[in-house]
Amino acid sequence: MPRAALFDVDGTLTDTTYLHVTAWWEALRQAGHEVPTVALHRAIGLGGHDLIAHALGEGRDQDQDEAISAAHKTLFGAWHERLAALEGARELLHALHDRGWLIVLVTSAGPGELAAMRRALDADDLISHISSASDVARGKPAPDSLEQARETAGAAREQTVFIGDSVWDMEAASRAGVTAVGVLSGGIPRADLEDAGAQEIYQDPADLLTRLDESVYARLERAS
Repeated sequence: MPRAALFDVDGTLTDTTYLHVTAWWEALRQAGHEVPTVALHRAIGLGGHDLIAHALGEGRDQDQDEAISAAHKTLFGAWHERLAALEGARELLHALHDRGWLIVLVTSAGPGELAAMRRALDADDLISHISSASDVARGKPAPDSLEQARETAGAAREQTVFIGDSVWDMEAASRAGVTAVGVLSGGIPRADLEDAGAQEIYQDPADLLTRLDESVYARLERAS
């Protein structure tokens, strides 16, 4: 059976985490809400509706959600043309693809954001499938998007690795029964990722690339 390398995108392959924090902070401020940036940072990786609920609580005026999400989309859109891939991200995708892994992106980003990040990565020829927010009913930390991505790739759980930068990524991987690998490039502490289920942690894609032969990817290759 094929081996599937599932990747979160924001903060894992592209340097976008803190841009999202700023955009959400301003979108919420425009709606009359002062939310500390540290709280928003912890929420990055959730889908828009879940992020707003996380920031404002379930008792909020949900009639504001659509306007807040639209404001975030507009604010983040100002950076689309300047988004950058993290160091080693493109090379890591190439290396895994050359080793026979199917590359699948798993993201809660909307179409415009995803298109901008794909341009920054410049690796469309390596990507076999993308599982986006529109493909599933529930976003991370629910396992739906990872399960959809794995099933589309045709890979067994024990032959699937998901790499992400947030606790939501690690929780989703654990619930989906696949190997969870964390990176620190999204700014979440190592201990938080470990507590959420990360089985290996690397500084960023470049760090994983240099240590690929001692990683879970190589161990699964040798075992198959």
